[in-house]
Amino acid sequence: MAGQSDPHPSHFSAQEVEFMAEDEIIEIVPNMKMEPLNLICGDYGPFFPQMVTQVPIWLAIALKKRGKCAIRPPSWMSIESLTRILESERESQEAFQVLPFHYVEISRLLFDHARDDISDIYMVRSLIEDIRDVRFHKVETSLESFEDARSSAVRINNLSAMEVNIVRPFVGRALQAFYKHGSPDLIPNPERVSNSISNRWQQAPDQGQRVC
Repeated sequence: MAGQSDPHPSHFSAQEVEFMAEDEIIEIVPNMKMEPLNLICGDYGPFFPQMVTQVPIWLAIALKKRGKCAIRPPSWMSIESLTRILESERESQEAFQVLPFHYVEISRLLFDHARDDISDIYMVRSLIEDIRDVRFHKVETSLESFEDARSSAVRINNLSAMEVNIVRPFVGRALQAFYKHGSPDLIPNPERVSNSISNRWQQAPDQGQRVC
């Protein structure tokens, strides 16, 4: 995380965003029998062989590393779903398709730790990279509206955590510079601008169950 002395809005590192994504819920198929796990962030289990259960990604990875389960990729990671999302992203230059808030981090974690559980992994990886590239280009295009608008906030629906993290510090600095050269009395506080954008995403419909 950026240091507190940084005058610009802070943002998270890729590792910190990925750490937060590990709390997202995913399905696993255990190959062992185990009593429920009573943790601070929730209770999970009991676990029975070949019976699907839901756990946080961090727990799924821990069990996977010990050979205790297989991980079920979420339905949005199927080739059919990703192909449809990519086509829709390309068709509209303004609208962003609804994806899990941590879709970038979830896919990266599964590519790293559950390769053998993902069918056609190379095609899935390619589609997700294409989707990410198209969305990042659309984000850049949307931010160009700063040149023609006088606003203390920008609204872009359905951004992911990584996309918000990239946009947030840029928006704060861009608006600060814009108002400084225009109307000094309207200069927005960068921290307030950053928090305003974050609050918009917190108020959006929940993309998935959280446990902590």
